[in-house]
This record gives sequence, structure tokens and C-alpha cells, in this order.
Amino acid sequence: MRKYYCLFAAFFLSAITVFSQQKPDSAYQVKGFIIAVPKPDGVDDFVKFINEELAPRKINTLVLRVDFNYKYKSHPELRDTAALTKSDCKKILEACKKNGISIIPQINLLGHQSWAAKTGMLLKVYPEFDETPWVKMPATPAEYKWPNADNLYCRSYCPLHPGVHKVVFDLVDEIMDVFEAKAFHAGMDEVFYLGEDKCPRCGGRDKAVLFANEVQTIRDHLAEKGEELWIWGDRLIDGRATGIGMWAGSYNDTYRAIDLIPRDVVICDWQYNQDNQTAVYFALKGLRVVTCTWNRPQVAMNQVEDLYRSRAISGKEMKSRFYGIAETIWSPPARFFDGYYGRTTDAKVGDNTPWNTFRMMFDKANQLEQAAAR
Repeated sequence: MRKYYCLFAAFFLSAITVFSQQKPDSAYQVKGFIIAVPKPDGVDDFVKFINEELAPRKINTLVLRVDFNYKYKSHPELRDTAALTKSDCKKILEACKKNGISIIPQINLLGHQSWAAKTGMLLKVYPEFDETPWVKMPATPAEYKWPNADNLYCRSYCPLHPGVHKVVFDLVDEIMDVFEAKAFHAGMDEVFYLGEDKCPRCGGRDKAVLFANEVQTIRDHLAEKGEELWIWGDRLIDGRATGIGMWAGSYNDTYRAIDLIPRDVVICDWQYNQDNQTAVYFALKGLRVVTCTWNRPQVAMNQVEDLYRSRAISGKEMKSRFYGIAETIWSPPARFFDGYYGRTTDAKVGDNTPWNTFRMMFDKANQLEQAAAR
């Protein structure tokens, strides 16, 4: 037994030595930044940030959460307040073109059709698309917060409603044209309401199949124009088996859809509070994965190291699936800029801020790139 133990130890130490001698691979495809579009009066500050902060850090992908904050011509009834004009969008686009940054617009499809007591424009204008229309907002909506008696987090549209895709695809096509984009982010995170028993169309159906079919439908629409689909990855992770929970993973069985969706869909895998290394899971399933961080600098730097390590030790097939890394911002751009430029501070959170994470994670990524270039 001692002989075999010694042989194993020698092999293990040898493997560590080989890895330590490998240089990190800097040729990953995505170094991204994910944020909501600015309000019209914030476009110039947004462009300044692109030129002075994103470009020097060699960020090459900007995912813009547009939703209904654009003056759509195809469906003007769905415009939200303070929506961007085409001219506003072109200012952002030109700044990105100048700096070699690809824009990927996002409209939340399927889930996130409401937030707290506010219903989004799609279901506000077309309530017949609602998956849970029987849930009514109380007379005092300001008090309607999670958790609540209805167990409602964010509304979903019913993917089997015969009219929903005509409307949302009009928006998708228009915003893709405006930003001259080759990829679209459909959101699809935190979908808690799907295949509800009371729904006359999808009640009782397999939730994993419903989710996968919606991914397929959106993907096929984009593919007709040679465009690519990106989605969040949380609904494809078993929240119970992994211990990740009901937010970063699924408790309603949609996780089985991972084996049903097309392999050319790009997964944005958000893991914020700890480094769960779930990117490996998606890569093993044959999917390209972008690891997404938020406001924990140390976790983000660990995830940057994971990306380089995974690419360095993986074979040809797996290597390309570790597609990159991105930071997500979940406040309006103006609020993020206030923190980034030191106009506001919060002693309670200390270093755990999106702006500190931004600086530290991309500094780490650039250090590894420089080391690889030597």
C-alpha cells in the first residue's frame, strides 16, 4: 500500500509542477461588462466611461440591459419613461466601435416581467400574456415586497400564448438593428413561474421542457439572421443538489433543461457570493460559459484565476468553452458612477462594492494577460 501511495504522490506532485510551468492562456474570447442603459441625460457620462475606463482595461463586450427603455417604433406602446432615442444609442455604439467593444443588447424574456409592485411594460400593456394573472396587486402596492402571501417574486409571460412572440421578437429585431449587434441576451434568470397549474395553456406540462422550448424558440429566431443567443445560467443548475439555493439555482426542475437546449447558446453563469466553479459544469455539458461577478472583489479575482486555470489545463474541446468573464452591475449607471468616482460612499459595505470589484478583477485579468505575453 505504501508503494502505491508513493507512486500516487509522485504523480500528483508532477502534475502540479507541469501546471505551474504553464503560462496562463490570454486568448479567451469575452472580457465583459453588464449594465443597464443610461437615461438620456446620462448618455455623455456613459460614453466617457466607455472611453476612459472600459477601453483601457481591454473590455471587449458590453451587455446593455435595454428592456423597454428605448423608443421602439415597432411597438411605441411599450416605451418606458425616459427611454433612449436612436441617436442616443448610436452615440454609445460609436464609442464602442472606436474601442473594439461589441454590444449585446438585453431584453428580459420569459421571466422578470415585474419587479416588486411594478409590472413591466409588456404585461402592463398586454396582460393576457401573464403566466399568473390571478395574482392581483394590493391596494397599497408600496407594501408589496418579497416575501408575500402570493409567493410572487417576478412575473413571467406564458411562453405558449399564441401572441407573445410576435410582440417580443419585434422588439428584439429592432434593438438588434439599432446596436448593429450579432448576439442578443434574453435574460431568462430567476424564472419561478412556469407551467403553473392554473394556466390554461402550459399548466401541468414539464417545466424543464417548457423552459428549453422557449430557449429553442428564441435561439431559432435569432439564428435566421445569423445572430447568437445568450442567457443567464441559474435556471439550468439544480439548486438543491448543489446547495446553491433557489436564486442562483433552480428548485422547480427547470435545471433538467440543460440537456435539452441547443449547444450554441452562451451561458452567463452568475456566482456572486462564493466561487462555486459552476463554469466547469456548463463546459462539461458542451456549452460556452461566461463567468459573471458582481460586488465581491476576492470572489471575482478567484474567478478570474479559475478561468485562466481551466483554460490552461483543459483539452482542445473544453478549452474554448471557458468563454470569458464579465462583471454585472445591478444599479442604474448613474449610481454606479457615483460610487466609482467617489461621489458617494457606504462604510457598511467596505471594499465589497461593484466599483472596487471592477478595478480589482480587471487589474487581475490584465496582470495574467501580461504574464502570458512574456
